[in-house]
This record gives sequence, C-alpha cells and structure tokens, in this order.
Amino acid sequence: MSGRRKFLVAATSVAGGVAGAGIATPFVLSMMPSERAKAAGAPVEVDISKLEPGMLMMVEWRGRVVWILDRTPAMLATLEKVEPQLADPNSEKDQQPDYAKNRTRSIKPAILVVEGICTHLGCSPVFRKDIAPEDLGPDWLGGFFCPCHGSKFDLAGRVYKSVPAPTNMVVPPHVYLSDNVLLIGAESKESA
Repeated sequence: MSGRRKFLVAATSVAGGVAGAGIATPFVLSMMPSERAKAAGAPVEVDISKLEPGMLMMVEWRGRVVWILDRTPAMLATLEKVEPQLADPNSEKDQQPDYAKNRTRSIKPAILVVEGICTHLGCSPVFRKDIAPEDLGPDWLGGFFCPCHGSKFDLAGRVYKSVPAPTNMVVPPHVYLSDNVLLIGAESKESA
C-alpha cells in the first residue's frame, strides 16, 4: 500500500507541475516583447545588390523611411559644387555618426543612407534628380525637395541656406555586413 501511495503522490505532483507550467506559460510570454515591438527598434538588414546607379531604395526602420541612394559619379561631382549654397556643408551639427562626417555623408562614397524625413516639420521630401528644373531654378543640381514648405537638400542630404529646415537630414547608424548587405540600426557587426 505504501508503494501505491508514493506512486499516486508522485503522479499527482508531476501532473500539478505540468498544469502549473501550462497555466504560467501564457502569462510569462505576455511579458515578452511582441515581434512587432522587437522590429520597431531592431536593426534592419537590407540587400542592396539590385540597387542600380542613380536609383533610390526605400526601407523602414523604427517606423521611419530610410532612403538608400546609389549615386553616380556625376551625382557625386555635384556635392562640391553646391557647398557655397549649403547651411552646414561640413556636417558640423550632430545629424550623423562620426564615420559619416564627410562630404558624401557616407561610409562608401557612392551609397547614401539617410532618413527620408525633412528636418523642418517631419514631412517627406521627394527625390528630384533632374538638373535645373523650372520650379527649382537653374542652380538645382539634383537632391531632395520638400514640397510642403520648400526645404531643399543636396544629394548628400545637406540642407540649403535660407529654407525652413534647420539641419541636414539624419544619417542613421549603419554598417556593411558585406558588399551587398547593409545593416541599418547598428554601428558594428558585433552590435547587431
């Protein structure tokens, strides 16, 4: 009889433990961040292998649009030409990581990674790569134009003088995992 009693006590204890774990699991899981919450702040991996010269790609990171622009040699040549017209040509205000404090505001000169948000009121500028269009004037060499209030940015996301936007566009932290894979939201492979 004592052997049977030990077996029943053990079986009841195991069944109670399994039931307790089954009941506690949903509560514990509800305290974990959801996939959506993880994605809202997690780095985003982007394949840029299909990005062609002159092409703009858009991705989302932390609920914001990030532009990836593959600049042609002709586009890169305009960066020095427009500097006298810019408010912060040397990117002295902290709108980018230290590795992007250069004329191209990028790690690789041809590839621009910038948040596609106007620094005036958070509108979304449009990519205008046309040269000297009638509505932007003969000095326009391509860049980003915010039609809401008239702010202009060059092909490195640097703001022009005398426009409503106060600062250059934001360069998010990013790192190249390979020649064709970009990680937005991390500054090193180890922090990914």
